Amino acid sequence: MDACLRSGQQPQSLDEAPRPPDEEGLQTDGSSGPPGDSNKIEPSPQSLQKFVPMNYASYTQEYYQFAGKKIVIQESIESYGAVVWPGAMALCQYLEEHAEELSLQGAKTLEIGAGPGLVSIVASILGAQVTATDLPDVLGNLQYNLSRNTLNHTAHLPEVKELVWGEGLEQNFPKSTCYYDYLLASDVVYHHYFLDKLLATMAYLCQPGTVLLWANKFRFTTDYEFLDKFKQVFDTTLLAEFQESSIKLFKGVLKWD
Repeated sequence: MDACLRSGQQPQSLDEAPRPPDEEGLQTDGSSGPPGDSNKIEPSPQSLQKFVPMNYASYTQEYYQFAGKKIVIQESIESYGAVVWPGAMALCQYLEEHAEELSLQGAKTLEIGAGPGLVSIVASILGAQVTATDLPDVLGNLQYNLSRNTLNHTAHLPEVKELVWGEGLEQNFPKSTCYYDYLLASDVVYHHYFLDKLLATMAYLCQPGTVLLWANKFRFTTDYEFLDKFKQVFDTTLLAEFQESSIKLFKGVLKWD
């Protein structure tokens, strides 16, 4: 089955994602409510993927409030991809405050570098059809967080998909079938060696009409260097700036020759 979102297509169910130890109010199958809940969504065997969570020594449960919902995120400081970073909070706030303006209901949306999944969860609660992507080692925790916060609570179940920046893009996200109204990214730019691949991935995933919303805490000179390159590729608008936390939120639309 093509894992890319299309109009009228239900994304991959999260119902059988591997689970950490059970918690109060969460069944072993990842659904909320009593066993045998008639609202439980049964996945089709063809659509299931299982991601194995990293066995971090310690997890914490962090609580967030967006879009009128209490969101519980399992985090671990042992991985950059298992922590909610400041840019994610800013992006969630923007989505919440501008959901109607953005027409998020049913909007096909992909998050780059979803980490523990807060932005994807908020976008899903606000009605978007979400594909949450990241590197393989964080997908288990991402899928767990998405499942516990969206199953039976959103119109569209989010999909989890592996995305290694700059690799296998046409194979895994073919332009003929993968179209996204929005790309979301938060704190994906920091001191690492894959910034050119990140920019190439952002550009590849955009088609005419796609809007990229990127929030980032600016910490290093490399962050500003990436912004300069970003502006060469995207028509860029500064949507919000939080000077006390050095977070900037940009809208980008790919420049077409």
